[in-house]
Amino acid sequence: MNDVILLAATSSQSRLITVIMFTAMVAATLAITVWASRQVKSATDFHSGGRGFSGMQNGFAIGSDYMSAASFLGIAGMIALFGYDGFLYSIGFLVAWLVALLLVAELLRNSGRFTMADVLSYRMRQRPVRTAASVSTLTVSIFYLLAQMVGAGALIALLLGIQPGETYLGMSAEVAKIVGIIVVGILMIVYVTFGGMKGTTWVQIVKAVMLMGGAAILTIMVLAIYGFNLGALMSDAADASGVGNAFLEPGQRYGVDVAGDAWQSMINKLDLISLGLALVLGTAGLPHILIRFYTVPDSKAARKSVNWGIGLIGSFYLMTLVLGFGAAALVGRDAITAQNAAGNTAAPQLAEEVGMRLGGDLMGAVMLALIAAVAFAAILSTVAGLTIASSSSLAHDFYNNVLRKGKATEREEIRVAKLAAFAVGVIAIILAIFAQNLNVAFLVALAFAIAASANLPTILLSLFWKRFNTTGALAGIYGGLAGAVGLVFFSPVVSGKVNADGDSLSLFPAGVDFAWFPLENPGLVSIPLGLVCAVVGTLVSKESDPDRFAVLQVRALTGAGAEGAGNH
Repeated sequence: MNDVILLAATSSQSRLITVIMFTAMVAATLAITVWASRQVKSATDFHSGGRGFSGMQNGFAIGSDYMSAASFLGIAGMIALFGYDGFLYSIGFLVAWLVALLLVAELLRNSGRFTMADVLSYRMRQRPVRTAASVSTLTVSIFYLLAQMVGAGALIALLLGIQPGETYLGMSAEVAKIVGIIVVGILMIVYVTFGGMKGTTWVQIVKAVMLMGGAAILTIMVLAIYGFNLGALMSDAADASGVGNAFLEPGQRYGVDVAGDAWQSMINKLDLISLGLALVLGTAGLPHILIRFYTVPDSKAARKSVNWGIGLIGSFYLMTLVLGFGAAALVGRDAITAQNAAGNTAAPQLAEEVGMRLGGDLMGAVMLALIAAVAFAAILSTVAGLTIASSSSLAHDFYNNVLRKGKATEREEIRVAKLAAFAVGVIAIILAIFAQNLNVAFLVALAFAIAASANLPTILLSLFWKRFNTTGALAGIYGGLAGAVGLVFFSPVVSGKVNADGDSLSLFPAGVDFAWFPLENPGLVSIPLGLVCAVVGTLVSKESDPDRFAVLQVRALTGAGAEGAGNH
């Protein structure tokens, strides 16, 4: 079966269909960007799309931001390789929306103008707090960007049918992955530079429709093969996994009991708790999700957009369950890991296999091209959202309000935002080339941990604690940020983790080991650390402005005066 898959994937027919669909998708999104560029006339247009999107439109864009390549490729791959434990990502990502809806969405929309720093700095000293918010936004966004671009590299190699050890147009699989990462980086810079938030949002709306449609088609086809019997599908997946019914139970990836090693068993269980904390609390601190609340005209539309987002995302994550188990049953673990060791290509490989079973080689080629194009659209729209969050923060918070003390013109601010988008794109390209062996869902979990550690405590304390002040905000952001990034750097993610063959599973090659922090996700330590730093920082400073807090509370609950946030 693997030989047949390889033959279809590398056939000229498959490649031609793939290239045509891929080119059409990119051309359509570029056309949207060109159209949107003619509508961008002010800073409000560039940063928040003129606040002209309805709750439903913004809900689709939020869903699009969230249903990224990490969700589609990473989670499907995690479920295909680790069964039940892979689905924990879906559950965590979905539950996280309740935190965003209940604690953040409406209050943030009412209190700010373009970025989360508008809220954080409202009753504090502008320049240091906005600087800290920019640093945090940039760090979280780059970690998230890494995940998307690693997915893009894996996808390009699969699209061109390049297996390890083969070449196509003179490119090896490794070179093709790097080319894919660079192409995504360039397109991302183009989208943001020309289209701003308006173009990015429309690209995201189109992509959400494509992704939901593609995932639904593939889900129905997988279920059709099993006569819509989910039990039979899961039983087949368990049989094909090599571990039997244990595949359907916890313990394949997280919380694994290691015989005779109580310490490692405990570490594995703590890592599971750490991951859960990061996933559930991280969403409400993600900069590219937070700025979406500013693209709607009022708080009612902000609430409505989150409700739409939850509906779309919930449906999508249920489909990832079928796709993951379908890939395990129909493609098989060996074929998935042979193409991509982290499992990032499980969903497109499943599409090809299902197409071939239901309609022969041509159908397989069409399905591979369709799902790969959808996944690539997912990558492009998410990286555009992340890049505009970073560039808006650098231009609006750091350049205008810190360097120029609020005196920059709108034209200057937009120009700096475009330059920042270019710089962020280049940095993300370089880092993604070195992170190609990591699972994209796993990389996103790290971004969530950093967002939950650095951003969420300061956002909540700004909105709800009268005593909170500048020192507390700075200590919370920098403490949580340094804690999360530092612990990741000294964890097995960066060095010291190898597989049974001695190959490195970390960023650094085998033989390099400076890891002393045992957990792969830092959330269990870094999230409480960020909160403690914020509280202690507040208490050691005598600064307090209860009148400003009273005004912020009125604004958060009513939206009165939010348009001018940050211009004081």
